[in-house]
Amino acid sequence: MDISPKTSNDISFEDFRTQILKDYETAVLSRICSLMGRKEVLTGKAKFGIFSDGKELPQLAMARAFKNGDFRSGYYRDQTFMMALGLLTPKNLFHALYATTDIEKEPMSAGRQMIGHYLTYSLNEDGTWRDLTKQKNTAPDVSSTAGQMPRLLGLAQASKIYRNLKDIDATNFSHNGNEIAWGTIGNASTSEGLFFETINAGGVLQVPMVVSIWDDNYGISVPQEYHTTKESISEALKGFQRDDNQKGYEILKVKGWDYTALMHAYENASDIARDEHVPVIIHVDELTQPQGHSTSGSHERYKSEKRLEWERENDCNKRFKEWIIESGIASEEELNTMELSLKKSVRTAKKEAWAEYLASHLGQKKILIKLLGNAADKSQNKAFVTKLKNDLIAIEEPIKKDLAATARKALRYLLGENTAEKEALLTWTNQFLKKEQPNYSEHLYSENANKATNIAEVIPEYDNNAEEVDGRVILRENFDRLLEKYPEILIFGEDTGTIGDVNQGLEGLQDKYGKLRVADTGIRESTIIGQGLGMALRGLRPIAEIQYLDYIFYAMPTLTDDVATIRYRTVGKQKAPLIIRTRGHRLEGIWHSGSPMGGLIHTLRGIYILSPRNMTQAAGFYNTLMKSDEPALVIESLNGYRLKESMPNNLGGFCTPIGIVETIKSGSDITLVSYGSTLRIVEQAAKELQEVGIDAEIIDAQSLLPFDIQHDVVKSVQKTNRLLVIDEDVPGGCSAYLLNEIIEKQGAYKYLDSAPQTLSAKAHRPAYGTDGDYFSKPNAEDIFEKVYAIIHESNPEDYPNLR
Repeated sequence: MDISPKTSNDISFEDFRTQILKDYETAVLSRICSLMGRKEVLTGKAKFGIFSDGKELPQLAMARAFKNGDFRSGYYRDQTFMMALGLLTPKNLFHALYATTDIEKEPMSAGRQMIGHYLTYSLNEDGTWRDLTKQKNTAPDVSSTAGQMPRLLGLAQASKIYRNLKDIDATNFSHNGNEIAWGTIGNASTSEGLFFETINAGGVLQVPMVVSIWDDNYGISVPQEYHTTKESISEALKGFQRDDNQKGYEILKVKGWDYTALMHAYENASDIARDEHVPVIIHVDELTQPQGHSTSGSHERYKSEKRLEWERENDCNKRFKEWIIESGIASEEELNTMELSLKKSVRTAKKEAWAEYLASHLGQKKILIKLLGNAADKSQNKAFVTKLKNDLIAIEEPIKKDLAATARKALRYLLGENTAEKEALLTWTNQFLKKEQPNYSEHLYSENANKATNIAEVIPEYDNNAEEVDGRVILRENFDRLLEKYPEILIFGEDTGTIGDVNQGLEGLQDKYGKLRVADTGIRESTIIGQGLGMALRGLRPIAEIQYLDYIFYAMPTLTDDVATIRYRTVGKQKAPLIIRTRGHRLEGIWHSGSPMGGLIHTLRGIYILSPRNMTQAAGFYNTLMKSDEPALVIESLNGYRLKESMPNNLGGFCTPIGIVETIKSGSDITLVSYGSTLRIVEQAAKELQEVGIDAEIIDAQSLLPFDIQHDVVKSVQKTNRLLVIDEDVPGGCSAYLLNEIIEKQGAYKYLDSAPQTLSAKAHRPAYGTDGDYFSKPNAEDIFEKVYAIIHESNPEDYPNLR
């Protein structure tokens, strides 16, 4: 098919008629779904709706250029694109609107995300990779504005890696790096830092990504003049345009209602990105949003009548229909007949989806009503249970919440009763909750056989005269073994390449393995994580380095919204085994003290958080993670790189277990739990406590998420009957989390003779200098006095008040 003509006047009737009518059918189908979907929300059948109306034509053009093996990283306006590829049906769309938890009926997230969030399946049932080169792929969408951009960079970079590194087995993932990563974003979201960071990095790396900017001149109620310099993103980005002397982007601009211009632009962009590995920006302007931003409001509130009239006249579907008729491709009557037929089919799909959604609820409602009636008849509180039954009968279209709440409330009125009818209701309630809860909770972590917590410990082995070396040397030599063993490993970050990271844990490895496998990056944390995420989604094993733990907060949107939730929001259909390497703890001063652990633990559920106390442990964690396929954050001890450790002789082979604590000193009087660099101070304090007759048991948490899955700490507390948790986080941070795990989850409260306590840093970041460090974070004297005071409380005669 000749796509070289640039104007609508040059279109070939013979070549395009069939495709044009198919495209029009898809555009109209998508629009009808949007219109009916909004009505479903307004009638109360769904919580919220957001649709792609007004963006149909450019999505059809993008779908035409999209090939097997390609990846999309988009946002919630790409409904028409998914329909054009045959990846979304109207019934799927309505099941998503109703939040159906059946993955067969709602294949995008089984109701875990709102409508408009799309994905394809990358994994087989056992967690192994499908052949991604034989299907069209989309990474799972995120709602956060511009959140889709960082991973787009990595998805595109994977093609560059596969094209240039021939030792990697690209089976299932790439054909010579010919795949494009297609990104979509709304014009207003281009104001976000994640957008500009990604655009800059894409131009530096020269990776095959095509970024489509859907421009309807608004960001909800805020017009373009408040969003974008020069009121045009393509004008603002002109400095990124490549020329004969400098690399950069190819920047194209096209009107969103011009069908053939769109087709040409997308085919042109595809050729440039696919063949030359040059990134492309397509600014699609003069688009509209006929129903406003979402079902939360009406755009008539903030658009002038003149603007609304312009949008009605320049609606892309309307202009497309007019062009088809004017070109003699089809008559108005033919198109009207098609539209009527499509309305009927969408209405049928909507009704079927709602009936399917309700079917199991109505069946369970019938059973529950009978159980409630039976229980009421035998209860002294018959009137109250009967009222609950009647209230449930009155709900014609119940949801699961209605059923669960009614049954649980009824059981309150049956307290103290012992009847078969009550037992039947109790059994139903427990079984219902047991069956339904996983639909909302499972797949936060891997549920496959090779999940990280299943990888067995392998102890480091040492020769009789093992050499004592700096800890960084153990890390370096272990990374060397891993890079040799796994060709798909890529390590990158700020100062990672040429100098081998700021602490020389990768010294000399770039020279040995090349600039693509051990690479420097710019100072841009979110897209460092995005590189790793995107490449992990395409079968590579990236290790993304964040130079210091403090800097991880610049990457938090990508980590918490995307990396941490990949498995959960895809219901286990995609995985991204990204390893994030960083360092923290005990450096003096506000910025690199590295102790905001509580914040990370609570925002990064879905990522393993590991805090090794030395470099041998750290190396073991990397070895373990490479045997699994889950994301993890490894926080190396910042002041441990120059401390001496014995060199293992099974580098690359020993494995530190994840979720397992280690007892590093036995004791009988009190259990001390800590992690990371703080352990060295705890050990010092324990020696001093021993001098006054207090024998402390020291446990290294080492793995914070998950923590102590074998419940070994409670076994220690059973012996010592006292507990102190020590860390460098602020009060109520990680120490509170660990206390909750030990006291509540493990039930250690049953064995305590003294109140469990924590010793944390002060509520501020550590002041600078050695004195600032001493007075800001727990020191050996603090630990000694805290433990002494706990023992004094129980035995004041032998341990009189210290101060």
